[in-house]
Amino acid sequence: MSRTLFSASPDVPSTALRRRPRRLLASTALTLVTLSACLASGVALAWQGELDQLKNRWESVTTSSALSAQEAPLTALAAEAHELSSANPNVSELLVWEGIIEASLAKAKGGLGALDNAKAARRALERAIALDANGLDGSAYVTLGALYDRAPGWPVAFGDDDKAEEMFKRALTIRPGGIDVNYYYAAYLADEGRDAEARQHAEKAIAGAVRAGREASDEALKAEARALLNEL
Repeated sequence: MSRTLFSASPDVPSTALRRRPRRLLASTALTLVTLSACLASGVALAWQGELDQLKNRWESVTTSSALSAQEAPLTALAAEAHELSSANPNVSELLVWEGIIEASLAKAKGGLGALDNAKAARRALERAIALDANGLDGSAYVTLGALYDRAPGWPVAFGDDDKAEEMFKRALTIRPGGIDVNYYYAAYLADEGRDAEARQHAEKAIAGAVRAGREASDEALKAEARALLNEL
């Protein structure tokens, strides 16, 4: 019997030939999905590496330099953080760190010259929370709380004691044992004359576990919490 070019051989069922195109399509689709995932992962790793460098430099500047010497390096870091978050606008973590760095720069500048940086920090942190309600394990709320606590009130800026406490309490629901939130909340409570509560949170800050990659800054906050506790 004569066979056409595409007839099945005796060893291969004709259904196998019909399935091969489907298998080929499925294999191609899987390859494309895998490639897309690898490309996405590569992009994520790219910004993660840049962010890790920013974090390490921020940690070094804020813990090993006098406050008066921090403005210039933090200005450079803030510009880099903004560029990185602008290139990856849907990454909450990048916005949180932009906010942290801008807030640190505001602290280093002090006075009315710091207001633009404080406002930039608030904008970045609020955008971060809109993307991720946990705000990088509560860090966004801690920094917002400190900003509302330290900034001048209306009409000069956005300082607001009630809003500050709201932010600190939100952070505490996410990370109740955090060194940063307990220290800054303790400082806020002390300023409000609520010494007993301030002592409780200062003690929690002192007892808190330092975070990986934040060892120096967390130890610095522990030292500030001890100093605060001695004053209460």
